[in-house]
Amino acid sequence: MKDLKFEQKRSLSRIEAADQLTALADALRKGGEAELELGSGTLSLRIPDDLRSELEFEVGEGEIELEIEFSWPTGKPRKAPAAAAPSAEKPATRSRKSAPAKRTRSGAGGGGGSARTKRAAAKKA
Repeated sequence: MKDLKFEQKRSLSRIEAADQLTALADALRKGGEAELELGSGTLSLRIPDDLRSELEFEVGEGEIELEIEFSWPTGKPRKAPAAAAPSAEKPATRSRKSAPAKRTRSGAGGGGGSARTKRAAAKKA
């Protein structure tokens, strides 16, 4: 579930669409706390310095669709604590040591069958 969702669908003239994109571009350029006039209301939001973008363009069923999406985390970015950074002396990825696998007797359940069964299957193949 989303904390908040605002969605607006309406028909615009080309000039109105350009004005809406210009207002969005101005808010992105300014950053920080921004207010966007959207139809009958105003959307206030915090725009950080860094954000992710997605551009989607589709043609099909007699229609062209262009989606421009920007996303960023809701909170302030946190820096990783110094203790969590990998040391230069130790490799960043290490495998854990594990105990050797226990051997089981053939035919005792977990071994995949007895040697006799395996040989019989091999002869049939």
